[in-house]
Amino acid sequence: MLSPTTTAQEAQTPSLRCEEGGAAVAAVVFDVGGVLIEWNPRHLYRKLFGGDDAAMEHFLTEVCSPAWNLRQDAGRSWADAIAEGAGRWPEHAALIRAFDERWEEMVPGPLDATIALVEALKRRGVALYCLTNFSSSKFELTRRRFDVFGLFDGIVVSGEIGLVKPDPAIFRHLLQRFRLSAGRCLFVDDVPANVVAARRWACAPISSAAPQPLRKISGTIGCCHDVSQLEYYRRDVPFFEQIFVKVRGRTAFKNFK
Repeated sequence: MLSPTTTAQEAQTPSLRCEEGGAAVAAVVFDVGGVLIEWNPRHLYRKLFGGDDAAMEHFLTEVCSPAWNLRQDAGRSWADAIAEGAGRWPEHAALIRAFDERWEEMVPGPLDATIALVEALKRRGVALYCLTNFSSSKFELTRRRFDVFGLFDGIVVSGEIGLVKPDPAIFRHLLQRFRLSAGRCLFVDDVPANVVAARRWACAPISSAAPQPLRKISGTIGCCHDVSQLEYYRRDVPFFEQIFVKVRGRTAFKNFK
């Protein structure tokens, strides 16, 4: 007998597996920004800069830079972040404060294709987790805004534990905290450096910026929603990609500014 929320198509589809003939996936781990929801500071700063894209990009590279924002994801308070930024660039103090005060304007909405995939996986009984680089206070705003987070069995937020991707320690934390087997986890992220780091811990890391693997998953579990919209992230250089560099073939952080 089908669950009231399970479709006949989903009931007849094969199990999602890590690879052909491999172990069944027991858990899927999703990133948040760029995967479940659209997040981009340009949604706000295009308005504040009045269409001057060059000035906006300079501001987001040099003032409220990816490295500056990542420190909030690692646990630094927004008060300290604004004080530091305004102290260094007093002429931009109002724009720096807007990053905190008008943060929700950077998030226009959910990515419906991934949300549909999450819902279908939940109906199939697959355990769902989030592993996200996110300020703890901003994540609370986001959790209240989007119902999808109620479907997850566990969520690891970088700002709550002081670790950020792609540090291997945050992947270890996820696996140990929820007693997950790396060999039966699928990991979905939009940042290439995080996908590379996940290869050590997850059976099949997937970049959501390349939606073909997600289409395969959607077909396997009977979720027919079009995931091609995930290609939206190609329209802008991913905000955080700027802070990752290759050092002798390994991914490393640039120093914070």
